[in-house]
Amino acid sequence: MRLHTLKNVKGAVHRKKRVGCGEGGGHGKTSGRGGKGQTARTGVAINGFEGGQMPLFRRLPKKGFNNIFRLELSEVNLGRLQQAIESKRLDVSQTVNGTALVAAGLLSRVRDGVRLLGKGELKTKLTIEVAGASKSAIAAVEKLGGSVIVKAPKPKKEEAKPKAKA
Repeated sequence: MRLHTLKNVKGAVHRKKRVGCGEGGGHGKTSGRGGKGQTARTGVAINGFEGGQMPLFRRLPKKGFNNIFRLELSEVNLGRLQQAIESKRLDVSQTVNGTALVAAGLLSRVRDGVRLLGKGELKTKLTIEVAGASKSAIAAVEKLGGSVIVKAPKPKKEEAKPKAKA
């Protein structure tokens, strides 16, 4: 066998479809893409269209809703607070709030506030200022002589804007 004698297997190579080269070739004018409009363009699909049949999303019943006033609270567990205290990232003498937690690396950002949860064990007396806390977390902090200050969460941007006078 020599390299110059090698050939492709029969049927492995197809001829390129010549589009837009006149009506005689069978793929002239619109190049096999039909008429004008959305479907003649590349990369466009009409999502949910099932050829005139009632689409699936309209056949299924509606369920649920999205609450636009829902608050997105960042969650912190007591065990994570204790780890931060042991690694000297959190100052025990200061009040622990959202900005202190971000500075310590426990949270990437404070959304609408911080919610304290009771998972893990706390061994240090702390004063914690949060937007919400579970009953078990409050009990665990107060058992050590600390305190949990629950402040109202900051309002959403839509609620904070004063209404325009008509």
